Amino acid sequence: METSTELKSVALENKHISLGAKMVPFAGYLMPVSYSGLNDEHATVRNAMGVFDVSHMGEFILKGEHALDLIQRVTSNDASVLVNDKIQYSCLPNDKGGIVDDLLVYRINEKEYMLVVNASNIDKDWDWISKYNTKGVEMKNISDDVSLLAVQGPKAILALQKLTDVNLSDIPYYAFKIGKFNGEENVVISNTGYTGAGGFELYFPNKVADKMWDAIFAAGSEYGIKPIGLGARDTLRLEMGFCLYGNDINDTTSPIEAGLGWITKFTKEFTNKAALLEQKEKGVSKKLVGFEMVDRGIPRHDYQIADASGNVIGVVTSGTQSPTLNKAIGMGYVPTAFSKSDSEIFIMIRDKAIKAKVVKTPFYKA
Repeated sequence: METSTELKSVALENKHISLGAKMVPFAGYLMPVSYSGLNDEHATVRNAMGVFDVSHMGEFILKGEHALDLIQRVTSNDASVLVNDKIQYSCLPNDKGGIVDDLLVYRINEKEYMLVVNASNIDKDWDWISKYNTKGVEMKNISDDVSLLAVQGPKAILALQKLTDVNLSDIPYYAFKIGKFNGEENVVISNTGYTGAGGFELYFPNKVADKMWDAIFAAGSEYGIKPIGLGARDTLRLEMGFCLYGNDINDTTSPIEAGLGWITKFTKEFTNKAALLEQKEKGVSKKLVGFEMVDRGIPRHDYQIADASGNVIGVVTSGTQSPTLNKAIGMGYVPTAFSKSDSEIFIMIRDKAIKAKVVKTPFYKA
């Protein structure tokens, strides 16, 4: 159990507390889980704009002649296709068939990259990548020095454009620019999104965090801007069918099982390539699927999944009552035979088998 004395603080912690956020321990930090309430915050991001403080995420800078070579050996995707100002979603396979972490790879230039990793895995990822750093790549962990705000929603671009000369319309999905934002030089402005609602992420030094927060809220006041907690971030990403490390993927789930074959490129050498290639060629026994409840009930993480005869066949990895769709949805691992759309499965809720059906993700389509 995490105690407050062991928790790290993000630069904006006092700001969140002053705004009445409900603060909870998350990935070693004290973080805002909600402000005005999950449903209100969720709808704000879908329809207007909201600001998430995700400064707990980790950032590593890799520099030097062999930076790309190191990234290629430790990640599943092919980073050699990246050009400057482009981003790639990838994962760090372990040597046992599972996933160390999923991450974003930013190419700053030919010899410099930024890796963005999950907060709970910062030390684990650093140690893992360092183990393979046999060619003297300069590695710097800047996680404790950087604040990260995700400004999400259809109105985000209108508000943020007031604060920068960078043409935000010129930053496509999975691209970024480094420029001046609110008078601050060298701000990373990226478009990766985790909500399906559009918007941008801003990386800047902790010392200007309050100034940035205040400027963004002033610029967004006419668009109904609100602070958003990690609770709504989870329901928004689940509506998109995006994986969350620790829930849907972990050290024991393979990228092939998790439906991440599209970020697993066998055109290069990387950790555990042979075993994953065998999975791809021979098939896997279980797959991560999306499902929606047919009968009344809300699926939750770790609930059992059963077949029509009551045999336990899998487990729920993520589940919620979707605020946008007004129905209960979830993801979980099931035997491949049950992975086709419309397959009937049952979620065990309080010892009752509640009917559900497998559906294609994303659940929410804009």
